[in-house]
Amino acid sequence: MKINAAFFGMEQRINHVYNMRIQEELDSLADFCPQIIDRENMEKHAAILSSVEVGFTTWGMPVFTEEEINRYMPNLRALFYAAGSVQAFARPFLNCNVAVVSAWAANAIPVAEFAAAQIVLANKGYHQASTMCKEHREEAQRYFQTFPGNYGAKVGIVGAGMIGKKVIELLKPYQLEIYVFDPYMPDEMAEQLIVKKTGLIEIFSQCQTISNHLANLPATVGMLNKEHFDRMLPNATFINTGRGKQVVETDLINALRAEPSRTAILDVTNPEPVGSDSEFLKMENVILTPHISGSNHVEVTRMAGYILDEFRRYLNQEQLLYQVSHKMLETMA
Repeated sequence: MKINAAFFGMEQRINHVYNMRIQEELDSLADFCPQIIDRENMEKHAAILSSVEVGFTTWGMPVFTEEEINRYMPNLRALFYAAGSVQAFARPFLNCNVAVVSAWAANAIPVAEFAAAQIVLANKGYHQASTMCKEHREEAQRYFQTFPGNYGAKVGIVGAGMIGKKVIELLKPYQLEIYVFDPYMPDEMAEQLIVKKTGLIEIFSQCQTISNHLANLPATVGMLNKEHFDRMLPNATFINTGRGKQVVETDLINALRAEPSRTAILDVTNPEPVGSDSEFLKMENVILTPHISGSNHVEVTRMAGYILDEFRRYLNQEQLLYQVSHKMLETMA
């Protein structure tokens, strides 16, 4: 007999992430509620919802209180999230002894790929030189020659969670000298990854390229500021695929103005997207992208694939690989 299941959230997003093939496989493993559950219809489907043992969701997951979980979902045992961060909704479920499983490992892959690619290009002076080439070819030639290239270049990784570690892994073939800031990284792990564990000051004052992968937590808001950006090398590059709130943007702007050979590559900002009056829009040494580093288009299906595999483990009573705990929420994105 198959267990009862339900999708939670927004139909368009669920169908985008869980493609037809994966939905068909899930249907073969569980009996699904015919309607996608959200806050507006949970009362209407309360009878069916009360028998649901597992839930599936992605971006757009409704936030429920503990009282609502106990009232409407008394038999829920596990919630599978085909996306990354579960910070917005996970705690009430954990408090109700519902296992929360996230595909954060799958979502980390495209972010790490994007960041690693930008780091390799930044070490060659690509970003500003490519713009200069159109009108100031000789200036572009002089500019890129001030960069070290990749062999032996110093690269700073700020935050060595799932994404940061994946970036380090992808950069290994380039034989870089990698510095890492992460207070939670054990010394043994730093030795295993062959990186230098150090502080933010050393990273910003010595590294050619710095890539931010801090977890999105209250403690990291404004963590990167004047103390760090003013220490950037004359032609250093700062890459942010973390969160805009982690950067004091006025301090970054001032540092980029003080030394125009510095570059910022910002896939995230605060607010996002930037306002029409943002100084970033006026600066030639700022590269803005519209939060494209995460999973998009067919990449999102990878996350649903991870969730499908986790659900099979759940059914087979095997250990779940990507289950989230209260302790993990203290440091994860």
